[in-house]
Amino acid sequence: MNFADLQARIREARTPLRITGHGSKDFYGEAPQGEPLSTLELNGVTAYEPSELYISVLAGTPLFDVEALLAQHRQRFAFEPPRYSGGPGGTGTVGGMVAAGLSGPARAALGSVRDHLLGAVLINGAGELLSFGGTVMKNVAGFDVSRVLAGSMGQLGLITEVTLKVMPLPAAVTTLRFEFDQAAALMAMNRWGGEPLPIEASAWWDGALLLRLAGAQAAVEAACAKLGGDVIPPELAGAFWLGLRDQRDEFFVGAERAVAGGARLWRLSLPSTAPELRLHGEQLVDWGGAQRWVVTPMEPAALREAVAAVGGHATLFRALDKTCGVFAPLSPPLAAIHQRLKASFDPNGVFNPGRLYPDL
Repeated sequence: MNFADLQARIREARTPLRITGHGSKDFYGEAPQGEPLSTLELNGVTAYEPSELYISVLAGTPLFDVEALLAQHRQRFAFEPPRYSGGPGGTGTVGGMVAAGLSGPARAALGSVRDHLLGAVLINGAGELLSFGGTVMKNVAGFDVSRVLAGSMGQLGLITEVTLKVMPLPAAVTTLRFEFDQAAALMAMNRWGGEPLPIEASAWWDGALLLRLAGAQAAVEAACAKLGGDVIPPELAGAFWLGLRDQRDEFFVGAERAVAGGARLWRLSLPSTAPELRLHGEQLVDWGGAQRWVVTPMEPAALREAVAAVGGHATLFRALDKTCGVFAPLSPPLAAIHQRLKASFDPNGVFNPGRLYPDL
């Protein structure tokens, strides 16, 4: 299938279309609706310049294949997108990665998917092929549409190709472990976050705080000497951060079991300086305290109220029952902006209806 075939199908659509790749993130957001429109035939790298630190990829390309290519050149997607099992055996596509907008442990230090998105090609609801952005940041002028696509859950159009910034692998990586309760861990992460330390990722769970230091060898060694803590062997540390990135570590495995029993897994976005939230349930903290996960049987309204009280918002990440709404309710001005943006790109409501909010 080429772009022209996709454009024709979109123009002729009389019922909603559900954009899909491997289906690895079907669990995220509101339930997918509509006739499937697969991106998997849009497969391949269209441009890669390791020396210029960018790569252009068709949307249906498996994320695993792209990361394997980058690794050959000792490069990576620094935002560490999570990879979930999809079908058949896939772990997500590049288009789905951008549409979901999810990032891994290094997001607080190195930026999100949106920060690394340089350009995109899109088919809108009228079947028009639109191109935005470029291959370097200085090419981006005016309204940065390509970045609006990150986290849009496919509601603005069919992403056909994206251009992303890539980064070199660090010269040295060390993980340190500290015995802290959550309150002490939050204080330490905020204190160290204000110092010139090469902290690339942090995570607290079950009484232990782990810091991943990355950068020049001398900088990492100096930070280790200053911070102290226990050095985790590289193979164990690598397995931990990979499990956290892909949400396959002990916390998330336990959370999935709890969700199967009726609990809910929430993703909390907070100011990093927010205090410990004494919520009923088990918590994991990362991004220097700015992202917190909690698996709990709490009533959604009570949880959202507690999170809002410290300046944050809560997303229902996994649950058997999502009738309370997945994403935090929008204020009337924000809801109006969402509606106008959707109408501009997809006036007939063809793409992924209801994936962000039931009435969008």
